[in-house]
Amino acid sequence: MILKGFKEKSNKNYINSQLKMRVVSQSNTKTKRIGVIFNAEELTNVPIFNALAEELNTKKENIEIIAFKPQVKKEEKAYSPTYTLKHLGWKGTIKEAALKQFLNTEFDLLISYYKKETTPLKLLTVASKSKFKVGILETDERINDLIIKTEINDFKTFTSELKKYLNILNKI
Repeated sequence: MILKGFKEKSNKNYINSQLKMRVVSQSNTKTKRIGVIFNAEELTNVPIFNALAEELNTKKENIEIIAFKPQVKKEEKAYSPTYTLKHLGWKGTIKEAALKQFLNTEFDLLISYYKKETTPLKLLTVASKSKFKVGILETDERINDLIIKTEINDFKTFTSELKKYLNILNKI
């Protein structure tokens, strides 16, 4: 139990150090590749992200989606790929190769779709090499380039607001 607390603290320190060094990209490249990180405890309707890609004129093969859940039971059916606490190490290290590959991909747009503030989800968002990050988490404004204030289940509003702001920013 004590080690979990130390691990959490080391990951929080990593997040803060990464956010201090973060340089906001000012490129006006069009959105072609989209990455999505979502909390599998808060959201179960994954096909909505494919509909979002369609709204943004992005091909379905150019969207990658990962889910995070603190723990997945063996008999539980979870979205694939779903990553858990066991895939994250100390000081922001990622243990899973596929998760590392996702985070090292330079998406034109990363959507962090979670409302509940948890260190692992913040760690995944901060560790991503995406050019432009959008989220609905309002507690730490340093993580995302654009925050769309909406409820987790109000995906229609999120989609319309995202499309509006991406048009304004000349990204679609």
